Amino acid sequence: MRSIFKTGAAALAATTMLAGMAQADAHAALSGTLRIVSDMSNPGPRATMEMLAAEFDEMHPDLAVELTIVDREAWKTQIRNVLSADPPDVVNWYAANRMGPYVDAGLFMDITEWWDAGDYAGLESVRGALTQDGRQWGIPYTYYQWGVYYREDIFNELGLSEPATWEEELANCQVIVDSGRACYTIGTRFLWTAGGWFDYLNMRTNGFDFHMELARGEVPWTDDRVRQTFANWRQLIDMGGFIADHQNYSWQEALPFMINGEATAYLMGNFAVDQLRNGGLTDDQLDFYQFPIITEGLPQGEDAPTDTFHVASGAQNVAAARAFLQYVTSPEVQTRINGPDNLGQLPVNANSSVADDEFLQQGFAMLSQNAQGGIAQFFDRDWPAEMASIGMEGLQEFMVFPDNLDDILERLEAARQRIY
Repeated sequence: MRSIFKTGAAALAATTMLAGMAQADAHAALSGTLRIVSDMSNPGPRATMEMLAAEFDEMHPDLAVELTIVDREAWKTQIRNVLSADPPDVVNWYAANRMGPYVDAGLFMDITEWWDAGDYAGLESVRGALTQDGRQWGIPYTYYQWGVYYREDIFNELGLSEPATWEEELANCQVIVDSGRACYTIGTRFLWTAGGWFDYLNMRTNGFDFHMELARGEVPWTDDRVRQTFANWRQLIDMGGFIADHQNYSWQEALPFMINGEATAYLMGNFAVDQLRNGGLTDDQLDFYQFPIITEGLPQGEDAPTDTFHVASGAQNVAAARAFLQYVTSPEVQTRINGPDNLGQLPVNANSSVADDEFLQQGFAMLSQNAQGGIAQFFDRDWPAEMASIGMEGLQEFMVFPDNLDDILERLEAARQRIY
């Protein structure tokens, strides 16, 4: 999908115009074409990206914004080619290890100077996620909590409360299974959803620091502590806690099991809320809880993946790219695009406001007050790309064939020794 914005762009709200006038004045000389490639292909994010492009275009009369939106899964294999041949100016990607290969290949521009110049006031707390080799290579525009989204009405029907411990989790799951339902829906066809389960089980079993040591290749996959993580996971698998045939479903295709009441919960990012609501569930039927404690005394680590914009090293309109990144990270825009009517996530700018939305408020409170262990970026971002790919294949295989654990761990350990 390609959109070129110049004439006929949607008129901005008065407040947006006022918020952008100072930036428009500061970058009045912007001209030419700003080319953006985005992977915001799901309906809600796509509308948000199109809005941002149209607004920025209208702020700069002599600038044409050309937006291309590609499928989110396809972008994971296309980005290198796009950045290498006739690169756009700005692209969507991810923080932490996921940006590493493109930094190492010289495909992302070093924008440390812009950070140092104060372009991104209010983003200091997340600067580390965009740092490699002491330099900054992009900006974050949104992040979101992971956790357990569940059918509160079914919990009430079965007399269940939100579990705070693993024992309570297993007890709840047994009641749910006995009622003819699965405890959890999940779609592992694209593998990464299994990574979320491993993240939480490992952080809760062994702690955030151990989890990151494993991600850095400092711990063997055959370590007994890793085996304990899988033993805890297998408790849910053996009791029928997950929907059948999940390896055949994408994460979206697994949503109807929860919407229809065949499963009661989904361990997922907050982006799922919009689709659950669109599927017909009301906020009276939905609720959220933090993944329960397994090992007492371990500070709770959380997955809070950070989505990012980067300037291609071969960008042709660097001035416009810089202005766009400053615009996207401004407090007003951050508040608006992360609200429930747009991305439904959390603003990264500390000077922004969190929307009056039940799940955003719960996520903000959890990440700011009850994630003392640390903030992980997610399995496929914290592990090097090749290790993440091999690892997630093993995690999915374990969910389907848990008896294969020894073979899986030996393969992952062999990959660790080779890759690191």
